[in-house]
Amino acid sequence: MDQENKVANEEGDIECYYGKDMEDRIYSQPLLTKRHNTTSQIAIVGANACPVESLDYEIIENELFKQDWRSRRTIQIFQYVLLKWAFALIIGLGTGLVGIFNNIAVENISGFKLLMTTKLMLEHKYYKAFAALAGCNLALAAAAAALCAYIAPAAAGSGIPEVKAYLNGVDAHSILAPSTLFVKIFGSILCVSAGFVVGKEGPMVHTGACIASLIGQGGSRKYHLTWRWLRYFKNDRDRRDLITCGAAAGVASAFRAPVGGVLFALEEAASWWRSALLWRTFFTTAVVAIVLRAFIQLCSTGTCGLFGEGGLIMYDVSAAKVAYSVPDILAVILLGVIGGIFGSLYNYLVDKVLRTYSIINEKGPAVKILLVVTISLLTSICSYGLPWFATCIPCPIDTTESCPNTDLSGNYKSFQCPPNHYNDLASLFLNTNDDAIRNLLSTSTTKEFHISSLFIFFIAIYCLGVITYGIAIPSGLFIPVILAGAGYGRLIGRLFDPITKLDVGLFALLGAASFLGGTMRMTVSLCVILLELTNDLLLLPLVMLVLLISKTVGDMFNHGVYDQIVKLKGLPYMEAHAEPYMKHLVARDVVSGPLITFSGVEKVGNILHALKTTGHNGFPVIDEPPFADAPELCGLVLRSHLLVLLKGKIFSRDRALSGDEVVRRISKFDFAKAGSGKGVKLEDLDIKDEEMDMYVDLHPITNTSPYTVVETMSLAKAAVLFRQLGLRHMCVVPKSQGRPPIVGILTRHDFLPEHILGLYPHIRLRK
Repeated sequence: MDQENKVANEEGDIECYYGKDMEDRIYSQPLLTKRHNTTSQIAIVGANACPVESLDYEIIENELFKQDWRSRRTIQIFQYVLLKWAFALIIGLGTGLVGIFNNIAVENISGFKLLMTTKLMLEHKYYKAFAALAGCNLALAAAAAALCAYIAPAAAGSGIPEVKAYLNGVDAHSILAPSTLFVKIFGSILCVSAGFVVGKEGPMVHTGACIASLIGQGGSRKYHLTWRWLRYFKNDRDRRDLITCGAAAGVASAFRAPVGGVLFALEEAASWWRSALLWRTFFTTAVVAIVLRAFIQLCSTGTCGLFGEGGLIMYDVSAAKVAYSVPDILAVILLGVIGGIFGSLYNYLVDKVLRTYSIINEKGPAVKILLVVTISLLTSICSYGLPWFATCIPCPIDTTESCPNTDLSGNYKSFQCPPNHYNDLASLFLNTNDDAIRNLLSTSTTKEFHISSLFIFFIAIYCLGVITYGIAIPSGLFIPVILAGAGYGRLIGRLFDPITKLDVGLFALLGAASFLGGTMRMTVSLCVILLELTNDLLLLPLVMLVLLISKTVGDMFNHGVYDQIVKLKGLPYMEAHAEPYMKHLVARDVVSGPLITFSGVEKVGNILHALKTTGHNGFPVIDEPPFADAPELCGLVLRSHLLVLLKGKIFSRDRALSGDEVVRRISKFDFAKAGSGKGVKLEDLDIKDEEMDMYVDLHPITNTSPYTVVETMSLAKAAVLFRQLGLRHMCVVPKSQGRPPIVGILTRHDFLPEHILGLYPHIRLRK
């Protein structure tokens, strides 16, 4: 944060002004907040605050926009629609290829590491085996942490909360930048290969969104990619649709769940939805499914190294007989309750850990890497040390797999056991996370894992999952949650074995579903993803039941994990519903000033002064005599459009309308949003002293149809309207005549609890 935006209070904390001087520019990362009764400020402790701005999802209907649409021929409209589908195809292809690359890389790197460890174990070189395992893990972890710490800090974590916030209208710094995409891909490969209790599924959602953002930049002048067709996409609205397709493609690529990807985007990621977008996301995920299927067929011939046949997590439990009675239903209900309790506790612990890590990570990149290396060493100690507490189990006689496994991943790892015996904990810990889940979900293997081993595994994965999320590596939450859930699900299946007809593998699946519902609070999308993962439609009623119960129980304690992380990061996310206290306020109650307006034909010096002295991104334009009989609201003009207009220097010495000249000299595409924030900046302007007293006509770039609400409208109604329409600015107009034509402007900032509590400290924020 710039020094002028910081104020040190008496306790040495940093205060970030949420005042109207920054309008809809919000400072992120209020991880530890102090609410003040007299000001609308938030004190931030232990977190770097960075500017976060809103996105312009609203169509700016100014004269340039209208002329552009009038001039478009049918063929150009067809080209625009065709490009949307072409981009959806490219996003699907790109995300599918990245998913294949990630899986092949992880399987081969992890396979090499685990085979080397197994070989040393067979030679009874136990200390060397641990050194090899821990050394490989440390090297991979340090490399992933270095990428995150030095190249793209925004790539750390899952990425789903950031994508969710972007689709809500929040533009956080560098979350979809090319550098973030690079680190997300390679950092995810490195950290998953390093044996961390993390998944590559969350990062794949972020990766798909980054690919979509890169494609939707609308061309590049730097690289001479300025094809006229591409310029149609230089707006936040079309980019939002593409990024929604990218998020859905990420889920489809991670889980081989095309329908689940569409539903995930609909239920969790996107804030706005329409039927046309549904078709395009479905098309995108279908392309991903085709790409994955093609490469899986190729890899099944053994041409992908250690990448196993089938690959790409697919837990087929269709061989198990699905028949259940009253005791089974009671066991499933118990699983749902346990999942809700464990899930809410998991969210609570992740919240506390993230707050702690935010303070530690403040100390610089070197400390970030040291924290990652420490967690890596702890994970290696658990993975190698805990199997020593397990007892060796004789190999089953009727198994079709080799027992013990020495050269391939599988259910039976020999570890330190004598011939024809295996170590069940080693079969879970000394495997990739995907293979460990596959082992837990294996059917017709009731007594393959001891109850004590399942308990130890569940506790270890639960704790490691909590402390691993938040360090400076790309890390997904899906796989840790599925691992822990499958562990206690199989454990309960063993306990209920005398009275139940369900296979323990099915109990493991239902346990994973319950924990997913308890942490992420999704229902429909998770249900479909799990069914696509396991290839067993007969489980649908039980999966639905356990998800509904776990979500209901979890909601009694706290919010979903992604909602909590969005809040922790300080991203000003607008919920679909209004808070109860908003019903007691009206729109004018939260409008803060001073309001800065421009005349329809304004002096250049006045505009420049307003741009320099405020951070406002939208300014009301008022027509006054002689351009109108009485003062009236002409519309709203954006800061970015003003900068382009001033740079074009279409000025006049007289205060007169010159809109025709503006339309003739500047095209709509000059006002299009540049990619990656590379637009015209205030420092780029070269306004001479003699030009300061000249006039510029704002009518051609003024949005003449902004969304307005009357000042007496309920704040709850205004909040719902603001969110549903995807607005950045909402004009508040007076109820009676004879007053100025505008009372103020509502932005995302004005609906935040911190701002409202600062204005009205007596209001109790009820959940």
